[in-house]
Amino acid sequence: MKYKILFLLASILSFISCSDLDLNPLSEGSSENWYSNESEIKMAINDLYRKVFWTLDDDYWTDDWSYRETLTPITNATINGEWATIETWWSNTYKCIARANTILSNLEINKGGLPQAILDQYVAEAKFVRASQYAKLISHWGDVIYYTDKLDLDESFNMAKTDKEVILQSIYDDYDFAASKLPLSYGNSDNMRATKGAALAMKARIALYFEDWEICRNAAKSCIDLGIYDLYPDFSELFLSKTKNTEETIFSIPQSVELNSYFDQNCKDYVTRNTGAGWAAKNPSWDLFCAFLCSDGLPIDESPLFNPREPFKNRDPRCAATIVEFQTPHLGFMFQPHPDSLVVWNFNTGKYQKNNDTRANAQYAAYAGMMWKKRVDADWADDYLVGFEIHVVRYADVLLMYAESEIELGEISQEMLDASINKVRARAYKVNVSDKTLYPSVAVSTQADLRKILRIERRMELAWEGVRYMDIIRWRLAEKVLNTGIYGMLDVAELREKIVKKGLWFFPQIPPVDEDGVVDFTPLYNAGLVKKFAQRSFDKSRQYLWPIPSKEIIINSNLEQNQGY
Repeated sequence: MKYKILFLLASILSFISCSDLDLNPLSEGSSENWYSNESEIKMAINDLYRKVFWTLDDDYWTDDWSYRETLTPITNATINGEWATIETWWSNTYKCIARANTILSNLEINKGGLPQAILDQYVAEAKFVRASQYAKLISHWGDVIYYTDKLDLDESFNMAKTDKEVILQSIYDDYDFAASKLPLSYGNSDNMRATKGAALAMKARIALYFEDWEICRNAAKSCIDLGIYDLYPDFSELFLSKTKNTEETIFSIPQSVELNSYFDQNCKDYVTRNTGAGWAAKNPSWDLFCAFLCSDGLPIDESPLFNPREPFKNRDPRCAATIVEFQTPHLGFMFQPHPDSLVVWNFNTGKYQKNNDTRANAQYAAYAGMMWKKRVDADWADDYLVGFEIHVVRYADVLLMYAESEIELGEISQEMLDASINKVRARAYKVNVSDKTLYPSVAVSTQADLRKILRIERRMELAWEGVRYMDIIRWRLAEKVLNTGIYGMLDVAELREKIVKKGLWFFPQIPPVDEDGVVDFTPLYNAGLVKKFAQRSFDKSRQYLWPIPSKEIIINSNLEQNQGY
């Protein structure tokens, strides 16, 4: 007997362990008797939006991140087919694809007798999800197994890879169908479900990753021309729990404490230690901090406005909106990592208390003195259960994708820049794009110069949103930015002797920044002014693609491992 399966490859092993593969959980419908009415179809469609199917790239894999002295298999160049993250991503992605294919095959029969327009919408949603999952696969693994129908057990053991370019064209086709059949909105601020704008935005993103500049430009422009999205006026408030489903959200996966889907105890890693239970373990890196431009639009090593003694002053507003500024209120306390600030003001009690955000008092306070402010909400300190939405794609990203594709196509004009990069940058300064004396607007320049500006703009705007990893991969910058050290403050005694006593707090020297926005801390390290906590490593000969999970290679002799693994 052939057993129909909903999982591919990695999931097969778990199914084999079951005593009866025909059994269905009582909470799930059987493909043989399901899809008989619209309610059942909608339930199946809703299952495609599970949080585990929409995992974003971890910024911990990039140079934007600091986690004490620890590294990841990516930043330590030890990535292999046994890494649990790879196995989980592969399994969940194909699980989602299998479920989408099952829905599509059953909708072809139209057991529910739905009107064609309603049927087309559900088909479009399933194709949107399938396209997004295959986009994840080919951007990380390159050539992968591709199928659009249900598989039996024998077939799944013998499938070989399909060329990623072939899969890419199918992805475009699925997104095009989705964009033609999906509504502009659902009328209830439900940005979890796929819409016409989401299909166009996600098509633009995968085209961006594969440098299909014209396709990216056209999809992004079509999304913009829908006229239903806009930038939220205040960047600093965009990522709070109270600002879910704004006019900037194109597609998101909401999290809700009430519905038991939330960013759980791990949020303590991002909470300051003064709150009493925060661990202050996962922090923005100095690399990211130094990448933010000054308010004149120049990098810190070129701008006369940058003061290393007050490094947050005269910076792009997104710097202080992303990273907690020294001597400012945060989560009910004044934040100050200075080694001589042994007490700190508690706004909740109106009294001074021991300052646990300085390493002089707490060994594991932030090693670099930096804490995330972006997405960190005041209600985090209540129960550490946080329900902010996961932005899969938002309007600012679409504007920057449009700008990048136009720049790469050589179609550069002030009108284009004002409608994209300048619009995003002006929002950061809370001014109108036309008020060019009030923010460092971008003017027409060479393609090479604008390319550099665009890349820095993406880093400032989209930090900790899961896009940095694929940016450094597709720009072929990973071999540069991930072969660098992770730096932070000296140990307390040395910090006081070499930095504080000499009046050099916070940055003893201005580090050089290269044309790609990569900061070089080695002069400061060689001078004994900073501490290196870890050394990142990246193997350019293999790491631009991920390895296929080893167990998949074992069970399928036709599945070839990626080069170098």
